[in-house]
Amino acid sequence: MTVIGFHCSHEQISPAQLLRDVQHAEHAGFTAGMSSDHLSPWSTRQNESGFAWSFLGAALATTELPFGVVNAPGQRYHPAIIAQAIATLAQMFPGRFWAALGSGEASNERVTGQEWPRKEVRDRRLVECVDVIRRLLKGEEVSHDGLVQVNRAQLWTLPDRVPDLVGPAVTEATAARHAAWADGLITVNQPAETLRRVLDAYRGAGGRGPARLQIHLSWAPTDDEAISVACDQWRTNVFGPPVAWDLESVEAFDVIGRHVTPEQVRSSVRVSSELGQHAQWLAEYVEQGWDELYLHFVGQHQSAFIDAFGEHVLPQLSPTAPAATPVMA
Repeated sequence: MTVIGFHCSHEQISPAQLLRDVQHAEHAGFTAGMSSDHLSPWSTRQNESGFAWSFLGAALATTELPFGVVNAPGQRYHPAIIAQAIATLAQMFPGRFWAALGSGEASNERVTGQEWPRKEVRDRRLVECVDVIRRLLKGEEVSHDGLVQVNRAQLWTLPDRVPDLVGPAVTEATAARHAAWADGLITVNQPAETLRRVLDAYRGAGGRGPARLQIHLSWAPTDDEAISVACDQWRTNVFGPPVAWDLESVEAFDVIGRHVTPEQVRSSVRVSSELGQHAQWLAEYVEQGWDELYLHFVGQHQSAFIDAFGEHVLPQLSPTAPAATPVMA
């Protein structure tokens, strides 16, 4: 019983087309949606960057899918504004929305003109933001003087159910830290043993809630086409921390991606023309203990992927809808 969701990559696809794509994905059998939230893409070839929160309202209103978003409060977004956005969507679409809250990347956050903080400072700032957001979602008036400043903020429109605030993590250390506050975990596909350690670190530290996994993949009728799409669109995304955190421009990502090999791309993207192989990979993630899988086809043209996976891959996994968000105390 696993949720199989469709990831909406605003960095690669215009919001109007992405809305059509996620509606198509629902009809094809995907049972949830997830959205990125960036100000800039990872490459000039991707060439898009729609505003996630406008899209989320439209996607929730025109599908029956539950949705999540990966957001970075604290610099580009003030936590009180993110709390208001979360509360509004959760009030309009009860039980269908969650937000993963991370420490962000310089390429998006630097636009405010503030200094890009060291990682340990960003981690402390995130914890402060989560506390502010959670208190606001409970209806409290909140003032806070720390790495973020809040002056007598209060939300007047509140959801009947407080949605999950999820911890995004790519390392064991981050997963363990998030266990102190998160209602669930989300990470991206990595080698199986790395994923196991991340999940074990979260659960071992007392982490609760669903374990969600975003999977970058490339499928096409031939292997050559599949790897060509992956290299064109996702070769700037093969670098681990701190590169993705600290590079400040799209042009810098393109420079470091010039000499990335197809083998390096395959280390970050599941690439195959065989739909049975993709089904096997997804089944392995389910066996490892991931409750929700969010599939990100790294190409810009989604229709053939949606149809192929809807007909040949999803039926092998019998995807289900997520459980309703529980009422928080």
